[in-house]
Amino acid sequence: MNKKHLIKTTGIIGLATAISRVLGFVRDIFIANFFGTGMAAQAFFVAFRIPNSLRDLVGEGAANAAIVPVLTGYKTKGEKKEFLRISKVLFNISFASLSALTLIGIIISPLIVRLIAPGFIREPSTLQLTVQLNRMIFPYLILIGLTAYTMGVLNTERHFAGPAFGPCFLNIALILASVWLCPNIGVMGLVIGVLAGGVLQLALNVVVMYRKGITIDFREGLRHPAVKKIGLLLIPRAFGSAIYQVNIFVDTMLASLSWIVGSGGVAALYYANRLIQFPLAIFGLALAQAALPKMSHEFSTNDMTRLKDTLSFSLRMTFLIMIPASVGLAVLGMPIIKMLFQRGEFTDYSTYITNSALFFYAFGLCAYGGIKLLVTCFYSMHDTITPVKTALISVILNVALNLILMWPMKLGGLALATSISATVNFLMLYSILKKRIGRLGTKEIADSFIRVLLASIIMGIVLKFTLALAASAIDILLSMVAGAFVFIVAAYIFRVKELKRALVWVSKRR
Repeated sequence: MNKKHLIKTTGIIGLATAISRVLGFVRDIFIANFFGTGMAAQAFFVAFRIPNSLRDLVGEGAANAAIVPVLTGYKTKGEKKEFLRISKVLFNISFASLSALTLIGIIISPLIVRLIAPGFIREPSTLQLTVQLNRMIFPYLILIGLTAYTMGVLNTERHFAGPAFGPCFLNIALILASVWLCPNIGVMGLVIGVLAGGVLQLALNVVVMYRKGITIDFREGLRHPAVKKIGLLLIPRAFGSAIYQVNIFVDTMLASLSWIVGSGGVAALYYANRLIQFPLAIFGLALAQAALPKMSHEFSTNDMTRLKDTLSFSLRMTFLIMIPASVGLAVLGMPIIKMLFQRGEFTDYSTYITNSALFFYAFGLCAYGGIKLLVTCFYSMHDTITPVKTALISVILNVALNLILMWPMKLGGLALATSISATVNFLMLYSILKKRIGRLGTKEIADSFIRVLLASIIMGIVLKFTLALAASAIDILLSMVAGAFVFIVAAYIFRVKELKRALVWVSKRR
């Protein structure tokens, strides 16, 4: 997979993710309209976050850190029969472990909810509703965990389109549930939408796997020589993911303390995070997902020069997108939130607290995308321990900053603490990787970063000016278009090489 193929694959994943995110915004618009930042929204977001967070721990974490590199090794050696066998065994192991976790989660839901949202203890009705929703949603862990596993297998086969479009089904199911079910049965309609979407996502990937000759067979059992190797890679990655989830849960815990940060904090953080995830998922996570098989292949063939070149190029392409996106969200946050969400139960207060979080989340956008790439590089080298160490330091820093900043800055303090700790994590990972594999082209990366930053600042000034003249949603959209045009022109003037390379690739594709 060369750079052009990497960009193409990233484009496919990015397009699918963009469609999914647009559908996700439509979904969130309906949810915001029906529930705003009130009790039902708070309960649903906490209840949904619990199994969704465990998914990364036992699902996507396994696919990213262990399954893809190990299966890529079998493919590189031409051991197709063993590749198919280990795929079946891994499915069986995933199904068994996910089912056990789901059962345990349903039983101890009251305890989990009290730990994650202690602020709800003062609100018995909210606490009871959250526990009820959590128990109903927990089987989603089985569905989305198996979906993450099948995604890892298909990505090893260099098939990205099917898994990338899968999340669209979840969003479509939730949109339909919001329109047809929520008006009649309230927030329970969202639970039905979540479970239906999980079934559709898994079914899509399984169909694609069967077409590629990768089948499911419970008779294969739970044993294979590669399982131990995968387990050794997975354990530190699972621990690292647990540390990351602790970070999220701490934010949720503190956001539930309404007497400190204000009411509606959990829901506001959710909506702000959704906006941050839009550029991050469309490009940052898509590029990391596409780069993992490439880096794994380069490491398995001991081609370290290409591995470093791939990482350097990927980081520069990430900054090209994330820096202007960060500036754009910081400047246009308030009007974007009003345009997307402010209607029905989503009030002026909801917009205000959501924007207070979004503004400070935006400062960490580059770090979020960069961390994903650096961690992907460590995974491709079969090192899942180093990211755990840096993540632990980052979480400790985040918790300390949360406790310091939440009092004077409310929700904004929680978001700023996340951005600062993410930036520190990125710098630690980069420094360690540079010492381990040698020069990564730091001068070239820094040069590109500065040029893109200057172009983004000019874009931000233009956005600020045009925003003052905006009087409608159409004006805001036109302001965004003008900002994008100004950034491209400014980046061209500042000779941003990555932009020229991307434009040349697009023109050739056309």
